[in-house]
Amino acid sequence: MPPSLPTFTASKDRWYTLILILEPDVDETGPEYRQLLNFLDGMSPDIQYRMHQEQGKVQRLTEVYLIGDTSVLQIDSMRTLPCVERVVRISENYRVLGRHRNDERPVHFDYQGLRFGQDTLHVFAGLCAVDTREHVDIMMRELAAAGQQCTRMGAYKPRTNPYSFQGHGKDCLPFVFELAGKHGIKVIAMEVTHEGHVDEIDAALEEAGRPTGVILQIGTRNTQNFELLKRVGNQTRYPVLFKRGFGITLDESLNAAEYLASAGNRHVIFCLRGMKTNLGDPHRNFVDFSHVPAVKALTRMPVCIDPSHSVGGRRTGPDGILDVMHVTAQGVIAGANMVLADFHPAPSKALVDGPQALRMSELGHFLEDIQIAREAFLARQALARRQEA
Repeated sequence: MPPSLPTFTASKDRWYTLILILEPDVDETGPEYRQLLNFLDGMSPDIQYRMHQEQGKVQRLTEVYLIGDTSVLQIDSMRTLPCVERVVRISENYRVLGRHRNDERPVHFDYQGLRFGQDTLHVFAGLCAVDTREHVDIMMRELAAAGQQCTRMGAYKPRTNPYSFQGHGKDCLPFVFELAGKHGIKVIAMEVTHEGHVDEIDAALEEAGRPTGVILQIGTRNTQNFELLKRVGNQTRYPVLFKRGFGITLDESLNAAEYLASAGNRHVIFCLRGMKTNLGDPHRNFVDFSHVPAVKALTRMPVCIDPSHSVGGRRTGPDGILDVMHVTAQGVIAGANMVLADFHPAPSKALVDGPQALRMSELGHFLEDIQIAREAFLARQALARRQEA
């Protein structure tokens, strides 16, 4: 398992209530930094602190989380501490991932040379479940030819029916990572259902020479598996794609995502994938992509949409457009930052969700349709900014 940050147990309601944002590239060997540490070490025993660092492309940012009853600390006084650039008082829910008053921290992170933020858009088209090496090879080759650098590949598949295919697990990881390196795929979204899966992925990547990167996916069935969330959040090598729970409120799902961040990993992407209710019929789930701007307003997380599991089929409307493409456009035009979509070279042979998978011949159409919606979103955003001015 990659090295992790220390965790703390909250004993008061005022947990994570103050963040000190230090000057970029602070000198950790300098006298001012030592003076700051001496102050922090001398605080009340009721207040603990934890350092969190973000290494960007051009600078390193350090944040100090003060944990405990920080109501006795005055923001003006804390701003005068050596090396401190800004102070953020946290008084809302989602204390690590949320947006807060006067909080100007970045809403993006960098991974594998790619930027993931509330102003970017990445498409993760791929296999819901890895079946054969041949299909993985075809999928990645077609993605590379279309200029894509990301994909989804399911190795571990939790299923409703215990007799359904559960995924090839660690056995498929070597050839998935090998082919990703061969075709220049930089990031793979891959679901994990047990902390041991993180170890298996890490070991397989190391064995392969780390030709690609992985975003660990928490599926909707594990949204409130809090022990798994804490353990996945306790590692910081891999970002996490967190899927909304299909039968709980948005607030409950956002608090569940906060478990990841409170354990140490703030590189979290929130995924909307539809709500489980027959109110969504004839779709598989009730499409909830109107929550894209809501999640972006409440938190600092990039927002993903999963149209494949929301719609769950290939129905085409009288306009000749697939439902799955309609809802994808709805999410993108609302500002989505990531699209997770099922494709398969031979859907009839897919071991999981073949009927909803898009075909390789539809990849170019899908990407072009997304681009149209993205340009519409950017035009609407520019219009809104002109109205504000």
